Amino acid sequence: MVRTRSSGKSFDIPKMLIWDAYRKVRENGGAAGVDRQSLADFAQNEKDNLYKIWNRMSSGTYFPPPVKAVAISKATGGVRMLGVATVADRIAQTAVAMMLEPVVEPLFHPDSYGYRPGRSALDAVATARGRCWRQRWVLDLDVRGFFDNVPHAPILWALERHATAAWVPLYVRRWLTAPIQHPDETLVVPDRGTPQGSAISPVLSNLFTHYAFDAWLAQTQERVMFERYCDDIIFHAASESQAQFLHRTIAARPGRYGLHLHPEKTKIVYCYQEGRAPRPGAQVQFTFLGYTFRPRYARRADGGWKTGFLPAVSKDACKAMARTIRGWKLGRRTDLSFREVARMINRIVAGWINYYGRFYKSLLIKFLRARINPHLVKWACRKHKRLHRAPAQARRRLAQIASTYPGMFVHWRHGALPSGSTTGAV
Repeated sequence: MVRTRSSGKSFDIPKMLIWDAYRKVRENGGAAGVDRQSLADFAQNEKDNLYKIWNRMSSGTYFPPPVKAVAISKATGGVRMLGVATVADRIAQTAVAMMLEPVVEPLFHPDSYGYRPGRSALDAVATARGRCWRQRWVLDLDVRGFFDNVPHAPILWALERHATAAWVPLYVRRWLTAPIQHPDETLVVPDRGTPQGSAISPVLSNLFTHYAFDAWLAQTQERVMFERYCDDIIFHAASESQAQFLHRTIAARPGRYGLHLHPEKTKIVYCYQEGRAPRPGAQVQFTFLGYTFRPRYARRADGGWKTGFLPAVSKDACKAMARTIRGWKLGRRTDLSFREVARMINRIVAGWINYYGRFYKSLLIKFLRARINPHLVKWACRKHKRLHRAPAQARRRLAQIASTYPGMFVHWRHGALPSGSTTGAV
């Protein structure tokens, strides 16, 4: 990888672009694709492998291999199919995304938060919270099977309009129609949709939704405030009639692209809180990005209590975390010391607290205390013979350890201490 730019090739692709893309893929990690080549395998012949990618892309002869379809469980139940590309294909996709993002990023609406630099899902939740305090009604929009049904033609039209290099739409077109290899090894060539999990999919979905929703809304409903994270969209309205009008107006928009709203998940919600009259029969909660917004008790500045319309970790998110906790099978990990158990789970729990603990943290801490600590008691009962038939003694011992070492587990540090502990959160 000595030369920095292509020479005598169909396309002038900098070699450093491929190298930078490789570095990003390496940092993100990920599983092997259909060729079963891991990142470690790729690195064994790193220079030649990167040269092959650059040479084929520069010559216009790069054709993506099939994408491996992998089923993962959804927090709301059921499964979602993720597309796992090969390591080489992830590098090629990342290179195209790195070329495309700086060009299209300035186009995007300020209320678009998904997969954008300097923006996060928590930013979208925070904005939604503030607007729910100011606007009484919400239209919670759910597009059914968005990633599986996004049409290709509008994406390619937008690419032709904005891409500064001819090879960008060329390779995107090939990726959109790359065969998908299902678990039974059958190959299906898609005529719509973008594989979830691919490196290029986020910028393509943002480009599509920009023209399909954001830019159209800015032209036709310029005063309407919304938060969009990919296909998860919340609209705010001052009145129920305005929310109903938005529902009628916006519901017809996805149909132009062969998309449809989910009839049960799309709903109008009243943001009930102190100072607003009750609305009998109105829905008063919605879930957005893993947070459920609904009336909740909140502290006043004077120490009293009030009812506010606030976000907190959703039931579906709690169910997903509970499944993960059960999957640790802590009661069987008697091969580990107590500190090793802490190291095993702390990184995961810290991620939960960083995300779901941003708003109404007390509910998350209550959940973690009730879910994780009993598994630690079960671990102690199986680890130490004297505690085999003495769970009450094991609970007391766990409380003593937590009082002495409250920082050993991340959830303890944030107040999810075992019952009987005398130390507060640190």
